[in-house]
Amino acid sequence: MLVLEQAATSWKITSDHFMGIPVNMVFEDTRDGTWWVSLDHGHWGNKLLRSADKGSTWEEIAAPQYPEGSLIKEGVPASLRYIWAFASTGNGNSSGLWIGTEPGGLFRLDAENYAHLVESLWNFPGRSEQWFGGGRDYAGIHSILVDPRDDKHIYVGISVAGVFESKDGGRSWKPKNKGLRADFLPDPQSEIGHDPHLLIYSPSDPDVLWQQNHCGIFRSVNGGNSWDDISDRDGDANFGFAVAADPTDSKRAWVAPAISDGIRVAIDRKLCICRTDDGGLSWKTLRRGLPQEYCYDIVFRHALISNGQDVIFGTTTGNLFSSADGGEEWQTVSNYLPMIYCLAFAS
Repeated sequence: MLVLEQAATSWKITSDHFMGIPVNMVFEDTRDGTWWVSLDHGHWGNKLLRSADKGSTWEEIAAPQYPEGSLIKEGVPASLRYIWAFASTGNGNSSGLWIGTEPGGLFRLDAENYAHLVESLWNFPGRSEQWFGGGRDYAGIHSILVDPRDDKHIYVGISVAGVFESKDGGRSWKPKNKGLRADFLPDPQSEIGHDPHLLIYSPSDPDVLWQQNHCGIFRSVNGGNSWDDISDRDGDANFGFAVAADPTDSKRAWVAPAISDGIRVAIDRKLCICRTDDGGLSWKTLRRGLPQEYCYDIVFRHALISNGQDVIFGTTTGNLFSSADGGEEWQTVSNYLPMIYCLAFAS
């Protein structure tokens, strides 16, 4: 895990943590400034840690565990394989943390640091038959959105299952996939079985949702009740993993495109980011300052972020780039990092 600080229009690495161990996810809880990380430790499995002092010290917390007898499907016991998402459970003084995992379990970490499996989602009808793995062995929850206006209103993005919504704090769930396509299924309009690569909302209007999907880019303006395909079929903005939304403009977002699901490298071996300023009606390809010759990088789902003006992304080959003007001009932060899984702004 690397910590960077901004100086003028550039970013500088100031510290590193967990040397040699893959870091799946990083998250800052804005309620109290706590940093959370998940580690994929190989031999020792997934680890969950937190820091109350900006990384000066770290405390290990017991990682989520599936209850005894839980099954992914008939004959396959459920056990933690990956920690893939974090979100705070409330916007006031409430404590707790939502944690998304593979094989498709959502957990709620309570004030005593015990992670409870959300049984209502785990026991959703048809889960064991209709949820399945895409790039990983089993379904995984990689996106958790808590409505800033109502912390009982929650969305999760699941690969491969789709978008699910709860309006009662996780007691019950409904799929929200109308308008999406799952071209890999016998019925592309199936209610369940979609593959959102990342699900986010526009902070200025949380009813506006975006997803970079296995089958294109989709946007909803009604809280997921319906989705519109906003892919640029004649341009670059189509297949990819990452999407970032502008915090003040609900029509503005960025994506990091690749060739296709079968060829997961930069389009034409030239790295680019695409931006829409009109809700996906049109897309602009941004290249200035990015490598344009023999580049094979792609950007993982959590490795593109923006605070509106600054846009930062990292790639599978350890390249890190930043822009101080919405993506018009790019600077190289480093070319010598490990594979970049996740980026997050800290206060």
